[in-house]
Amino acid sequence: MYVRRVELTDFRSYERVAVDLDPGVSVLVGQNGMGKTNLIEALGYVATLDSHRVAMDAPLVRAGAASAVIRCAVVHDGRELLVELEIVPGRANRARLNRSPVRRPREVLGALRMVLFAPEDLELVRGDPATRRRYLDDLLVARQPRYAGVRADYDRVIKQRNALLRTAYLTRKVGGTRGQDLSTLAVWDQHLAHHGAELLAGRLELVAALGPHLTKAYDAVAAGRSSAAIAYTSGLGDALVPDRPALEEALLAALLEKRTAETERGTTLVGPHRDDLTLALGDLPAKGYASHGESWSFALALRLAAYDLLRSDGIEPVLVLDDVFAELDAGRRDRLAALVSDAGQLLVTCAVPEDVPAALSGARFDVTTGTVTRAA
Repeated sequence: MYVRRVELTDFRSYERVAVDLDPGVSVLVGQNGMGKTNLIEALGYVATLDSHRVAMDAPLVRAGAASAVIRCAVVHDGRELLVELEIVPGRANRARLNRSPVRRPREVLGALRMVLFAPEDLELVRGDPATRRRYLDDLLVARQPRYAGVRADYDRVIKQRNALLRTAYLTRKVGGTRGQDLSTLAVWDQHLAHHGAELLAGRLELVAALGPHLTKAYDAVAAGRSSAAIAYTSGLGDALVPDRPALEEALLAALLEKRTAETERGTTLVGPHRDDLTLALGDLPAKGYASHGESWSFALALRLAAYDLLRSDGIEPVLVLDDVFAELDAGRRDRLAALVSDAGQLLVTCAVPEDVPAALSGARFDVTTGTVTRAA
């Protein structure tokens, strides 16, 4: 799989730009603020329908424009697929596949499989559980796009259930009685348990498959200085297996147990939206104990493990390294270059060409404000 062409209209800093790419290595060179990461962000949006930099779509649209358009031609097994996304802040986004409209944008998921490592990934190690849950869910969807629907259904249930609990909580707080009817809560419990069990089982299966790749990737990046491991941490307990009916029953029981606490706090306290991915170096948790270099190595290993897992599934994703080499010492740079040099398509961004190891020589693109030019 590789991106043959990407076109942007009114996306971030670009009024209009088109870039033709080839398989193999492509290096995007430009000073900070010139728009290198904007190009990468657009490709990431095609792959995940989300930005790795911001939570809302509005910043993706160029100032003064009403919408932004991303067109991406993806070649997979010799066949080309054109993906078009129109981002309209405050309204539903629109999507096309080979110029034919699709009912929901998430139907384009799977057209482009991509693994992106960016400076923001340090939050995978040091940040909140939500960052690690997103990492798992994005990889889950990359492996099996149907999980986009599972995740959307679960998010919808949580939103509706929280609204019901919150209304009852606020009404009780001011001494009222209207709005306290929780008779439908049992219905939402059933929906949460059903969709939650499906999402939880998928995550458990993913973590089991990902673990060996993570250990191998960290060992390669850090030159065997420590052993890395991951484990899924759930409010249902740590010895869970991906048995969907059993998980559904466990979620229902936990919801019943937490019913009083939930009504007192006005929010849902049970479910995979509160779980975490535990990262460990040797016998210690990475968060709070890993050095800066170890944290970078762990974050990079998580992305490389995702890349290797997709390849082991028979998927050859596009690999992107966004301003990565400037943060690594010479040894880590060379080891990383050796690990990724055989990628089907590798996109690298940098401010200084000398930061990129010679082993990753390839096509070069010079990026300045609003323009991308292929070097001779």
